[in-house]
Amino acid sequence: MSQFLSMFNSVGPQAFSKMACQVAPYFSTINPLVTELRKGLATVQVPFAKEITNHLGTVHAIAMCNAAELAAGMMTDVSIPEGARWIPKGMTVEYLAKAKTDVTAVADGGGVDWTTQGDKIVPVDILDVEGKKVFTALITMNVKLS
Repeated sequence: MSQFLSMFNSVGPQAFSKMACQVAPYFSTINPLVTELRKGLATVQVPFAKEITNHLGTVHAIAMCNAAELAAGMMTDVSIPEGARWIPKGMTVEYLAKAKTDVTAVADGGGVDWTTQGDKIVPVDILDVEGKKVFTALITMNVKLS
């Protein structure tokens, strides 16, 4: 079992999210809460806050990129075989609507073949509190098997 998944299951979403931000401090800028983590799926909530807004008063594009990368990275980590390694290689994003509320990033790797090495495309959608898709990303994760 992935060390991240073991920690998530042991300490719960609040404590795990704080630990994740200690491992990768930049993610603390969005104050994330990893609410769901299992093979093929990760969900990260980001509260609306002035600190992550743009000149329009909506959630900044890069804050959504951070949430997408965190969700995709956590999901990748718990989905790859024991001993494998991964690193993000690229990200293609689309901004679909203004995000004026809390947002939730959902990384769904259920359709990805995690048993082989190479580049894996991880889809991530970000939804507002009404369930409207405001952002989508395709994140390329390079997986190396041991």
